[in-house]
Amino acid sequence: MTRMTSPEERADLAVVIGRFQPFHLGHLALLEHALAVAPRALLVVGSASGPRQAKNPFSAEERVQTIKDSLAPEQLARVSFATVRDYYDEARWAGAVKGAVAALSGGPVALVGFHKDDSSSYLSIFPEWRELALPRQAPIDGTALRRLYFEQPELAPELAAAVPAGVARFLEAFRSGPHFEPLREELAALDQSRAKYGSGPFVTLDALVTYGERILLVERGGAPGKGQWALPGGFLDGSERLLNGALRELREETLIGASDAELRAALRAVAVFDHPQRSQRGRTITHAHYFALPPIAAQPPSVKGADDARAAQWLPIAELPRMTEQLFEDHYQIIDHFLRVSSD
Repeated sequence: MTRMTSPEERADLAVVIGRFQPFHLGHLALLEHALAVAPRALLVVGSASGPRQAKNPFSAEERVQTIKDSLAPEQLARVSFATVRDYYDEARWAGAVKGAVAALSGGPVALVGFHKDDSSSYLSIFPEWRELALPRQAPIDGTALRRLYFEQPELAPELAAAVPAGVARFLEAFRSGPHFEPLREELAALDQSRAKYGSGPFVTLDALVTYGERILLVERGGAPGKGQWALPGGFLDGSERLLNGALRELREETLIGASDAELRAALRAVAVFDHPQRSQRGRTITHAHYFALPPIAAQPPSVKGADDARAAQWLPIAELPRMTEQLFEDHYQIIDHFLRVSSD
């Protein structure tokens, strides 16, 4: 039940931030409180424009529509939506959220949320807004709901009872679509991996290789991310240096027709990507190596998918901003770090 608010709590705009995977009754309670403290509310839908994965199975457009289907007409008239992609860079992400808020309001802003765990740390990075932290609004959260969804042969009664009716209808329909079974298999593969290897920390390596205006990507052959495009890479062996490991993984997955000497000479930069949420497999810290091969011939070195890669291909760098939903985990962000392909 939405509690009464005092005059000093009221704001011009109230903001609720979340991934809403899926939107459940706890989220609805936060939104109802937002509408109680301000004439307008903004729902910031996170993890937009990324690939479908067991952790983020539903697109931003699907989530926005299910939220709209969950609201009464008088509520919907007061709610705006903003979709924000993952940056794995707190300052850039916060800037995108602030930009969405500034487009709607120049007055006092309230941030309504629930401190669940470390994933809710974003609530503390907007000191200029009044934070309204509420207690838990529902007995079950999104992580448990997703597991119920993918592990049960039909829509579980406790899941249906935990989400608005519009969301339940969407979830039932989604089960019959093309994405449900691959995501279910991905969750099972992740569980098997954690049972065998644990949840990390893991040390991995990625190779970003360019040839003029083209970039070398591989199509992943197995879960997680089966069928998605990725940088060639993998786990560091216990007996090798980081650069040697990156070259080994690059060669194993692409059979690239360039010598180690040519690749070493083309190394331009190395960066560490260690965001705790960057990988579903667990705490995974990767060392990305950027190789810029000089375009001295009309065609880049030959490549062929091998080992864990179903295919390897040179793709136009200019196409990458339109491929964000097809790129594995945070590989778009890694590429953007080195090549600045994003416009935001």
